[in-house]
Amino acid sequence: MGLPSAWAEEDLPDLELETGGVRTGGYLQFDMARTYVQPEHWSMARARAEVSATGGGSGFKWKVSGRGDVDGVFAIDNGFYPDAVRRDQQYQFDLRETYLDFSAGDVDFRLGRQHVVWGEMVGLFFADVVSARDLRSFYLPSFDQLRIPQWAARAETYFGETHAELLWIPVPSYDRIGKPGAEFYPVRPPAGVTVLGEAKPDNSLGNTNWGGRLSRMIGGWDMSGFYYRSMDVSPAFYLEAGALQARHERINQLGGTLTKDFGDFVLKGEVVRTNGRKVSNLWAPQGLAPQEQTDYVVGIDVPTFNDGRVNIQYFARRTHDLDRGTGLEKTEGGVSLLLATRLTKGWEAEALLVSMLQRTDYMFRPKVTWTASRSWRLTFGVDVFGGEQVGLFGRYDDRDRIYTEARWSF
Repeated sequence: MGLPSAWAEEDLPDLELETGGVRTGGYLQFDMARTYVQPEHWSMARARAEVSATGGGSGFKWKVSGRGDVDGVFAIDNGFYPDAVRRDQQYQFDLRETYLDFSAGDVDFRLGRQHVVWGEMVGLFFADVVSARDLRSFYLPSFDQLRIPQWAARAETYFGETHAELLWIPVPSYDRIGKPGAEFYPVRPPAGVTVLGEAKPDNSLGNTNWGGRLSRMIGGWDMSGFYYRSMDVSPAFYLEAGALQARHERINQLGGTLTKDFGDFVLKGEVVRTNGRKVSNLWAPQGLAPQEQTDYVVGIDVPTFNDGRVNIQYFARRTHDLDRGTGLEKTEGGVSLLLATRLTKGWEAEALLVSMLQRTDYMFRPKVTWTASRSWRLTFGVDVFGGEQVGLFGRYDDRDRIYTEARWSF
């Protein structure tokens, strides 16, 4: 279960320029963030550029894209972050979606680095099991910046009204969790416990990922089901000889999604059963206990006045054969509420609240956005975390921040 920002970039597509049969586009973005809880510090001063080119010919299409980052926060607050964090986040270049599309008979193929999005929910990762994510800024960035493309071979076809999809990922990508001492590193080890470097699976045939998905519209219900066998994109932290190390387990996931438009509102739901995942339990061997879990979520999306919307979701994780040493309850549930409205022609306001129900653990994210044109956008916002130190959000109770984002699309 993951909880990224509810504000998807799909709502503001980048502009494209056509030049001799090749379309080019991209954006430049500058992000500033200051953590205002003691110790107060600058936590981001990043310039980001992403460019892409698409084209094609008879029977095929292609895309190439890349992204580069420079984060000046390591010069502003020199010495606040460990050297390992600076080396990991100060400069970066990523190959983004880069693939070839072609068809053979009734089957469409996509080969290369690509996004595979199976989830349907607003602002939540449940059925979106294929995507790896850059979590060095937690789940705060927009979807297009959070997701990491996978190197994949994908085949799609239709059998009547049924859409079928097969997927093979020979060289998987994994969540980027950063280095110890980073702003949103997922664990804070107890005194005397060191953190070793992450151990990622080798690129052997046995560590490849594969799966399939079927979808169909039945009586107005858009329904899908999938099976996915993979090395988990999220790491489990092993505790051995006074040291923690992030490793990745082989898991199996079976799930489905549904969507129904009732006119006045849209109903959505997802469910995913996961086998093979390990959960932290300091009393268990290696500090982990294997637990089978089922994640599920249901939500409604209601259009409101001034081009606004209200989205309400209930989500939960049910652990089967619960090991009490994990500190979990049999069912851990939560709710999310998204309110959005247009203030004036160019200004919009949104607020997202995500809260767990079994314990004090929440995230609150209000923001305002000024869209000056299709090319220019400016955002101001606040990220507030609260709750117990063991909670998903409470562990970052001292990471409350204010931020601004300026973006120019071309």
